[in-house]
Amino acid sequence: MLTLAAASGMLRGASKRIPVGLEMYSVRDRFKTDPEGSLQAIAKMGYQTVEIYDVFYSWPVERIKSIRALLDDLKIACVSTHNGASAFMSDGLQKTIDLNGILGSRLVVMASSGAKDLDGWKRVAETLAKAGERFAAANLRAGFHNHDKEFRPLEGTRPIDILAANTPKSVVLQLDVGHCVAGGGDPVAFIHANPGRIRSLHLKEWSPEKQFEALFGDGIVPWKKVFDAAEKTGGAESYLIEWEGTASPSFESVEKCLAAYKKIHG
Repeated sequence: MLTLAAASGMLRGASKRIPVGLEMYSVRDRFKTDPEGSLQAIAKMGYQTVEIYDVFYSWPVERIKSIRALLDDLKIACVSTHNGASAFMSDGLQKTIDLNGILGSRLVVMASSGAKDLDGWKRVAETLAKAGERFAAANLRAGFHNHDKEFRPLEGTRPIDILAANTPKSVVLQLDVGHCVAGGGDPVAFIHANPGRIRSLHLKEWSPEKQFEALFGDGIVPWKKVFDAAEKTGGAESYLIEWEGTASPSFESVEKCLAAYKKIHG
């Protein structure tokens, strides 16, 4: 099995070989009802890691154990999970720790927050910091995944900057590149402004015409510059392709995204 430690170890050396995985939300149409078949299919494509979205939180423990066994058989690591905000609250922390431990994940990401104003974003930062302290004892990290709204100024301040300024550096800023661009942000500038904190990236494409229907490489994201900044400054350990579209078959689309990634990144 490719563990997170092994995946991180691949960073060493001149090539900085970061494993490429799939955020399983990309194939949500099948994954929700057939996670086993979905994982087998993306393993055949050549994906090395996965991130599992919060559907897993309602699975019985025995189901999660069987998924972990399958991941081990497929030699795929679950490097991170996406979770609802409630998974970071005091009454949900132990369950979050236990389930991520079974999956082998080492990064617990808040997928969205629901914050409406600047005070709300500050509370999100406080929640992430406190959860991160608990997670650290279990060899887990807390993280936050952005959408476009975090890069749109709110009362003159971008919520993403509030999170960055009010959380310890141990909290990962998982950069969803496509949403950053859609929100008017510059992903390269954001990486340089937060060295060492961009350990995980969602390699999501975006274009003004196709928006999130665009496949990797078919939009306006400056991928080579993003990869250069992520690997030299951001501390990147995990690349996760994510496709949000619905206009074409999901498995066909993520296979095309992986092929394009290999051409662009090498």
